[in-house]
Amino acid sequence: MNYQEKSVEVHEALGGKLAVQSKISITDKEALSIAYTPGVAGPCKAIADDVRRAHDLTIKGNTVAVISDGSAVLGLGNIGPEAAMPVMEGKSALFKEFAGVDAFPMCLATQDTEEIIRTVELLAPGFGGVNLEDISAPRCFVIEDRLQDLGIPVFHDDQHGTAIVILAALLNAAKVVDKPITTLKVVISGAGAAGTATAKLLSCMWKVKETGTCVGVHNIVVCDSKGIIGNHRDDLNETKQIIAGLTNKENREGSLAEALVDADVFIGVSVAGALKQEMIQTMASKPIVIAMANPVPEIMPDEAKAAGAVVVATGRSDFPNQVNNVLAFPGIFKGALQIRASRITEEMKLAAAKTLASLIEHPTADCVLPDPLTPGVADAVADAVAQAWNT
Repeated sequence: MNYQEKSVEVHEALGGKLAVQSKISITDKEALSIAYTPGVAGPCKAIADDVRRAHDLTIKGNTVAVISDGSAVLGLGNIGPEAAMPVMEGKSALFKEFAGVDAFPMCLATQDTEEIIRTVELLAPGFGGVNLEDISAPRCFVIEDRLQDLGIPVFHDDQHGTAIVILAALLNAAKVVDKPITTLKVVISGAGAAGTATAKLLSCMWKVKETGTCVGVHNIVVCDSKGIIGNHRDDLNETKQIIAGLTNKENREGSLAEALVDADVFIGVSVAGALKQEMIQTMASKPIVIAMANPVPEIMPDEAKAAGAVVVATGRSDFPNQVNNVLAFPGIFKGALQIRASRITEEMKLAAAKTLASLIEHPTADCVLPDPLTPGVADAVADAVAQAWNT
């Protein structure tokens, strides 16, 4: 089946994927008087007296704004706000389907960082959380960081949703190949939003409460289109300078192929075809390949396995081990909204990843993550996120 052609047919027949549905049946004057005038003045005054009541008396308490400028739509690039709308509708549909969270797609007709920040600030009173989506790097880092004091969770899913599910997959893949995760040599191909967030999350998977120090994967190398990122390079932007300080502890130089020699794990958040079979053959025994480029991964699973990879994961639903953000973001926001969290903390992200991994009791090479359609995933993640916030 050609899913793209079929999707056009379905979208055209339905006029998009979303609709607004009233929770009140307005069939008589009494219902009208409660839903609107004169009764509506009651909740308005209650909120005016205590703005926190908006969470209980309006949709704010269970509603997320899905916001994009269309500058970095997965697999399609900078296609603009109108063309990004089907993706944002889809994201909103997934929020509702998997977590019961209401979400509104909002595609902004600007790619100016300051305008996006100000727009989100102005929209915030009507929402319990903000999911940033498909905003190009490095602007996405600045936008998310500047919006962390809104009093509601602001979460860039392309960064953290991807990193959380990758970590969950890696926790179980490490069990399959019988290697301690902290000792793995990991190479990440791609230094954009997902690659940066993944490097950060993998390097700090546990916090030692007594000292506040982080424990995680010690040997991480990140590569961009020019090769290994490190302090030897004088062409790094601010984000890549942070990566250089966090990774490549051995001060390695060279290409992606050179980085992969004796590596245990390849994580691809880059481009189709970036990983070759001969590169896998130079990796350590029982290599793990997580190839996330969409719609065509860095290497096809059959090619990776033929080259010796033991565990292979991709972002696609037609292969085993789909690394899909839908495993993370619905539950993360559900949990955050339930406890009225003001932000998504690192502890909440780690709790989500570890919970996802724990849902697979006996990981195998072809099953390191729950299927995205598995019932109860969002609830389990929500519970873990809520507990992490409270502790």
